[in-house]
Amino acid sequence: MRVTKAQAQANREHIVETASVLFRERGFDGIGVADLMAAAGFTHGGFYKHFGSKTDLMAEAAANSLSRSLAGAGEMEVADFFQMYVSKEHRDARGNGCTLAALCGDAARQSDGLKATFANGVESTLASLEEKHDAGPQAADGEGRADMISLFAQAVGALMLSRACPDDAPLANEILEVCRARILASLPVSEDKR
Repeated sequence: MRVTKAQAQANREHIVETASVLFRERGFDGIGVADLMAAAGFTHGGFYKHFGSKTDLMAEAAANSLSRSLAGAGEMEVADFFQMYVSKEHRDARGNGCTLAALCGDAARQSDGLKATFANGVESTLASLEEKHDAGPQAADGEGRADMISLFAQAVGALMLSRACPDDAPLANEILEVCRARILASLPVSEDKR
């Protein structure tokens, strides 16, 4: 039975979604094509009808999850974003959490094409945060961007370090608590929250 173009596209999207979750949970090298396709409900042989290689799927899955996480973050104020990002709930939601915190270490060992996907995700996140960040009237040009680079790097690092500890270890929670408090304390208080 022939698959329609619409069904083939829906199947591809389902594979990308499944891969996005599994890559964030297990890492790029933590799951093979056969297991990934089985998790999506397809046979291993069908993979190459949709993708040229696992690397192609990795890039598409990363771009997909980065754009989805950015869409949600785009609705939040900067302080609310960091409050949510550097949290136990986010840490524990590996498969649905930030692609950058889950896969930056893996991406560093991948092709320049995949690194470019991650760079685009970082740039988009920074632009979204910078747009909402008020660096203050005395801030020099580029200061808002520098603030967001520093704070976002701290947030991603905090999540990665916390995840590297055993679940619910006192240190894992302490890392999040300390970094979240420091990040939030460094942000200016908005006029409506005074």
